Amino acid sequence: MSQSFSKPFFFFLVTLLVISCAPKEEIVFKGVKNVVVEAQGIEPVLTAEALFNNPNNVRMKLKEIHIDVLVDGKLSAKVRQDLKLSIPAKSDFSIALTARLSLKELGLVDTILNLIGGKKYEIQYLGFVRVAVHGITVKVPVKYKEERRIQL
Repeated sequence: MSQSFSKPFFFFLVTLLVISCAPKEEIVFKGVKNVVVEAQGIEPVLTAEALFNNPNNVRMKLKEIHIDVLVDGKLSAKVRQDLKLSIPAKSDFSIALTARLSLKELGLVDTILNLIGGKKYEIQYLGFVRVAVHGITVKVPVKYKEERRIQL
């Protein structure tokens, strides 16, 4: 009888421990700033800073960036980074993003003409970043859209 009592009690303690270690409030994605698109051959390079806020009283570690960059609704680049960046408690922080934009999905001739003319493109950032708090990982969704002029 003590064996059947100990399993649920152990499960309860482990669950309580996991819940208490998780952040009380979600990390907040605030947007993207300092977006720069530079021509480097036929594939422009996009650099930007993703802005977040940690409203919690505990430090965290940024573990992973997993963001897709879409240009006019078509996948153009993937940002995949494994990190060990410390995030201070109750603070804003930013993450540098760099992606080589592949515009061949948009059509080579049209893309070249549009880049010379400086056409505005709709750029979307979709994905997540993963943070860890006391060994417990949490996904923070990233969803942002803007129009940006890309010119060679």
